[in-house]
Amino acid sequence: MECLLYPGSSNLSNNVGQNNSDTSDKSSEIHQIGDLEKTLHNRFYGLWVALLIINTLIFLVGIILNSLAIYVFCFRTKAKTTSVIYTINLVVTDLLVGLSLPTRIVMYYNVEACHTCYLVHSFTYFVNMYCSILFLTCICVDRYMAMVQVDASRKWRNPNYAKCICIFIWIFAVVVTFTILTTTIKHKHCCLFQLFTLTAFEYFVPLIIITFYTLRIMWALSRSTLMNQSRERRMKAVQLLIIVLIIFTVCFTPIHVSQVAFCARSDVSRDVILIVYHVTVTLSSFNS
Repeated sequence: MECLLYPGSSNLSNNVGQNNSDTSDKSSEIHQIGDLEKTLHNRFYGLWVALLIINTLIFLVGIILNSLAIYVFCFRTKAKTTSVIYTINLVVTDLLVGLSLPTRIVMYYNVEACHTCYLVHSFTYFVNMYCSILFLTCICVDRYMAMVQVDASRKWRNPNYAKCICIFIWIFAVVVTFTILTTTIKHKHCCLFQLFTLTAFEYFVPLIIITFYTLRIMWALSRSTLMNQSRERRMKAVQLLIIVLIIFTVCFTPIHVSQVAFCARSDVSRDVILIVYHVTVTLSSFNS
């Protein structure tokens, strides 16, 4: 999966002596994924140690906070509204991202870790990352309908509809990630069309939606027709939207923008690709 996200990374294996001629396509691709960790350990040991510590802290803090959030929303919140349903699913994805980090920590700690760890981490991590993106989008749209299109959205802001949407998102993320991961394993060369399709539909489209509806809500809240709502409620709504947009931008923009940039330019330094890959993946983990 990493090789697909950063096509130039397939060449990094030359630095650690990968055997290209005696292995199958599947074995070759799996080794290329592992070589990203080995190369970081060998060439940038300080960064390797820092990322090991950061991922460990993210895992510990994320498990505690997300477990507490699940308890509150599932057992202490009586009304399971659409926003609560989307939030529960978002917290679950964040928790699963955290639970996938031990395999990454193993890869940092043991550069000879089994290749199954690379596959397990790639699949679980990216499935849950894209689920997080889509659930953040759902929360933003749901807030827009609840505050701006109150009467028109009563039919659609139905808990049963929200549950169906959540199920669809989970299935969609699993199928897309599994398809791309298996394609990467079977073929030595990454499919750039799949990369751009994945980036467009699972990042840039949600980014446009979140930005658009955030601006629409902020504009609507400033209108006199909505002034009957309490100032405190309006401020909380704006704060929630700003937090969602900041999380989305800070955590997910670097990894997606960099992968597109590396696809567009083939002359990027291998060291740059290596460092940017590890830093941006770790940065995306802060969402959990």
